[in-house]
Amino acid sequence: MISIALPKGSLEAQTLQLFKEADLEVKRGERDYSPVISDHRIDKVKILRPQEIPKYVEMGYFDLGISGLDWVKETGSRVREVARLSYSKTGEGTVRIVVAVHESEPIDDVSRIRANSRVTTEYPEITREFFGRLGIPVELFHSFGASEAKVPDLMDVVVDLTETGTTLKRNGLKIIGQIMESYTVVIANRDSFGDTGKRKAMEEIVTLLLGVIDARHQVLLSMNVPGDVMELVVAALPALKKPTVSRLHGIDYYSVQTVVRKAEVNTLIPNLKAAGAEDILEIPIKKIVR
Repeated sequence: MISIALPKGSLEAQTLQLFKEADLEVKRGERDYSPVISDHRIDKVKILRPQEIPKYVEMGYFDLGISGLDWVKETGSRVREVARLSYSKTGEGTVRIVVAVHESEPIDDVSRIRANSRVTTEYPEITREFFGRLGIPVELFHSFGASEAKVPDLMDVVVDLTETGTTLKRNGLKIIGQIMESYTVVIANRDSFGDTGKRKAMEEIVTLLLGVIDARHQVLLSMNVPGDVMELVVAALPALKKPTVSRLHGIDYYSVQTVVRKAEVNTLIPNLKAAGAEDILEIPIKKIVR
């Protein structure tokens, strides 16, 4: 049995929803930070700040954890990255740690930042390493939030996490460089991952989670197709694999089923109907395990 650390805060809602859709619902009782998951592979669950999770996983307090790659790097934690999850603190996909200055600054590249500039950030270790590689001495100030509001009155430079840069721009800042991309990761304690039984349990849990994420972007289409237009309909189908086709009893019709991308389905269904498909059903998918 394994122990899992789940993130509190900006990653919390999406993570709990993912586990619920994977039939691994996190149930909270009177002790909000010590919930349970009714699964024989999981014996302990804690909800903690994502900044803390990588180090706790490294130290063996948990076998498995979910955090951001940014916090794995910031804490210098030696853990095994097991899987990448397609969501971040600001939405779906990746985010960036960027360097920004006030829009009035006459510079457009990090190499032109003045020596001994005041830099505010929630990522002091990542920032220190970055400016060290550039050979630019700076004064670092650890920020505990609202970093973008401190430039230019209190600070000269901000190193911050962003997806689109909208918040920075709204506060009169411009991005002049990028340090790294970040995304949500499933991480494992290295010793636990080397244990055959625990590794099997972790891989099975991750398979369920990734199956849900994959399914979110796909739907199952089912339709009946007259025999004389069968080739036209099949040619219009973008399938993960060849569609499943079966003959209907007693008539010259076929039942066709295939998995397609959800983003394409609103265009695809009218095309299938125009090609001769009938009784078209769009069916949600809970998991896709490849």
